[in-house]
This record gives sequence, structure tokens and C-alpha cells, in this order.
Amino acid sequence: MSDKIDFQSLSFGMRRIGWIRFWVQSILGVVVTAVLLFSNVVNNSEGQLGLAPGLSLTTISLTLLLFSLWQGWLIVRTGRAIASNARPSRGQTSKLIKRGLIVDLLGILFGLVGYQALMGALFIQASSQTTGQLITATSDIPITGLEILSVLSNTQVIAAHFFWTLLFSMAFKKDLQMNY
Repeated sequence: MSDKIDFQSLSFGMRRIGWIRFWVQSILGVVVTAVLLFSNVVNNSEGQLGLAPGLSLTTISLTLLLFSLWQGWLIVRTGRAIASNARPSRGQTSKLIKRGLIVDLLGILFGLVGYQALMGALFIQASSQTTGQLITATSDIPITGLEILSVLSNTQVIAAHFFWTLLFSMAFKKDLQMNY
């Protein structure tokens, strides 16, 4: 009888964590997508001189986030299957969770490298500005709000990937050590 209770507990935990992951990453993904689309539509060619590499890496991280959303849905489905008689093996479940973690860690990696590229370009742009003078030359372009918004979108995609790794480490540490 205790095995049934353990499976129900594991099933409930996987479904709950899977749904939380899915919705948090969905919301942050929509925000990041909207900001990236907005920055491409309103792209000011003279102001965003060195942001292209950072935005490209942010887009790669966003693509990995979309794959991670699909992994979240698979975790919900696996949680439902664990409660039934046709439950997946421990190896299948472990492989699914590990694949989700690897995708999110890669998303964090691409996001962090993109963040460094964005901040490096903004630092160079900010350090070339002269303080206390009117902007007269085309090389002395101030940092715009759109550029800061691009950095914020990058930070949000990193947070979306990080959310799953933090949630996983807190929730499944005990449950996955169980033999089933």
C-alpha cells in the first residue's frame, strides 16, 4: 500500500512542478518574444550598433526555452502516467528530466554569453559618450531605452531557464531517489 501512496505522491509532484514550470516559462517566453520582436521592428540602425550578436544569442536561448516548454508538457504527461498502471520506467523518467535540465543549462549558457555581448556593446557605447555636452556627432549616440529593453529580455530568458533548474533541485531531489 505504501508503494501506491509513493507513486501518487511522485505523480502529484511531477504534475504540479511540470505545470508551474510550463506556465512560468510560457509567461516569460511571451514577454521575451514580444521584446525581441519589438526591438527588431523598431530597430534603429544608428543606435544599436553592436547589439546583434547578443540579440542572436538571446534568440537561440529563446528557442531552447520553447523546447523546454515542450519538455515541461512531457513531464506533466509522465506525472499522469506514473499514477496509472502503465507507468514509465525509472530510466525513461530520469532521461526526460535530465534532458530538460541539459536544455535549460544550455539556455542559461547562451543567455549569459548573450548578456555579456549586450553589456559589452552598451559599455563601449556609454564610455564613448561625453558628459555635459550636447550630442552633435553621429558617433556620440546615447543609450536608448530600447537597448536597455533588449538587455532586460535577455535577463528574462535566463530567469526562465534558471527557474526550472531551481525548481527541480528543490522538488525532485527526494522523489527521484525512490526506487520504482
